[in-house]
Amino acid sequence: MTDNPTYNPDEFLICAVARLLADSRHVAIGMASPVAGSAALMLREEAKGSPDALRVSMIGGDANNPFTDGGRELFDCAGQGRIDTFFLGGVQIDGQANINLVGTGDYPNMDRRFPGTFGAAYMYFVIPRVILFRPEHSKRVFVPKVDFISAPGTSEEGVYRPGGPYALVTELCVMMFDKEKKRFRLASVNPGHTIEEVQDNTGFDFDIPEAIKTTPEPEPEPERLELLRTNISLEIAKTYPDFAKRVFGVEQAA
Repeated sequence: MTDNPTYNPDEFLICAVARLLADSRHVAIGMASPVAGSAALMLREEAKGSPDALRVSMIGGDANNPFTDGGRELFDCAGQGRIDTFFLGGVQIDGQANINLVGTGDYPNMDRRFPGTFGAAYMYFVIPRVILFRPEHSKRVFVPKVDFISAPGTSEEGVYRPGGPYALVTELCVMMFDKEKKRFRLASVNPGHTIEEVQDNTGFDFDIPEAIKTTPEPEPEPERLELLRTNISLEIAKTYPDFAKRVFGVEQAA
């Protein structure tokens, strides 16, 4: 998205992600997810004191991390249906919401290798709302078919799968995933960008509504931006100090 004097690109993405969490009860945030973490913490703070306040579990670091046994406890919680929203990204993502976390090129002799999948496939199967978050929107990322399926976006009929892709958030747009059609539908285009730009930078086909909406800007939400820059910046700095310093100017965790 284009620069705006009243908010920065990360603040825009945080607010865009937050709108997708409005009906969530328990959001789990994996490693290296400061934007998603900031969005969830902001919603939790806004509902502070309410019995319906969002529960947030952040895996990176100790702050806001309720799990004492690492990934095993997280997976157990998800398998019991006690987490309803999670975030995943990928080196590549295709039109069926398959994600590649392993590398690019022909497996096993790949051009580039990445850390790998860990529990992504499991979480993709058991958590009802998985939001795919990948700021870079290019044909390098959004490909016709991923080189390696680390976690499948859809499953064959008869496979027990309560979880799966819910939405996709990028620097250009927000898309929703249609589980019946097994494809993405454009929900809104971010300010300063066009539908043509989204199409030109996406390697797969997606559904386009007759009326194309613009992703809301944070400008009408001054209280939300103020909350982000004060309470949330200090809270997210406990887990992601470099992010907090770059985005909010916070020098160190509280």
